[in-house]
Parts: sequence; structure tokens; C-alpha cells
Amino acid sequence: MAEVVVKQDVNAPLADLWRSWDSFDEIYRFNPVINQSPLLPRSVPTGMGAERICRHIDGKTYLKERIIGYQPEEHIVVDIFDANLPLKKAVVTLDFEALSPDRSRVTMRITFTPKFGPVGWLMTPLMKSQFRKGLSDLLSANAGFVEKGVEVHPKVAA
Repeated sequence: MAEVVVKQDVNAPLADLWRSWDSFDEIYRFNPVINQSPLLPRSVPTGMGAERICRHIDGKTYLKERIIGYQPEEHIVVDIFDANLPLKKAVVTLDFEALSPDRSRVTMRITFTPKFGPVGWLMTPLMKSQFRKGLSDLLSANAGFVEKGVEVHPKVAA
């Protein structure tokens, strides 16, 4: 499996940072490449077993994700169990830590196995580079959301 790790310090208490990620169906509010992230039918809203579909802004790409590890204000582990990307397996881990009462850190790690056997392994360096940029952009956008309320796709009132 290949791995990419990125970190982001956030000028906010750990509880605020955690809440932004724990609202499992609202990642679209700060993720620049996702415009919808509804829970799947019969899903719990968050915690172990919560499931969502992330629909990308391109109108074609999607990921179905399930929480498989969960410890409030410590970590969330998400299995990407279905996607139309060249991934055989992918797991994202978010680790949270308080640096001070008003400053926190999130560390995001993706481990993945590409599809297509040897051809997939040849694509791994490019995939790692793309994941590193995408995850860094996501963490930066999350920091803007937590610190300043900046939403890239605002929540629509029902």
C-alpha cells in the first residue's frame, strides 16, 4: 500500500475542529472538490458505520465512504468502499490533537492500493502527488471553515 500524510494547524479549539469533521454529511461545506455529501440510506449520522456518498463538482466522480474507526476528538478512520477512481482499496485516517486551548492540529493519512496491478503501481507516484495536493487543499479549506466560517459550498436551507 502507498501512503500520503499531510498536517494542518488550525487556530481554533480542538472541539471546534473536531465538530467540523464529525458532521459527516457536511464535508461539502469546506471541501473544494465535493459539492454534495449526503448520508446513504439507513446510515447513522456519524460515528462507527456512518456512510456517505461524496459527489464531486465535475458531476462524474464519486466516493462512497464508511467510518470504520471512531474516537471523539481523537481520530476518525474512513474506508472508501466504492469509487469510480482507480483505487482498489483506500483508507483515510484523521488524527486530532490540541496544541493549546485555542490551537489544534489535524493529521490526515491516506493509504491506498491502485487498481490495474503493475500498471497501477506505475501510476502510484503520480497518484501520491495528486493526493498530497488534494488533501493539503482540503485541510487548508477546513482551516478556513473552522477559523473564519468560509464555506465553499454553503449549506442550503431546507
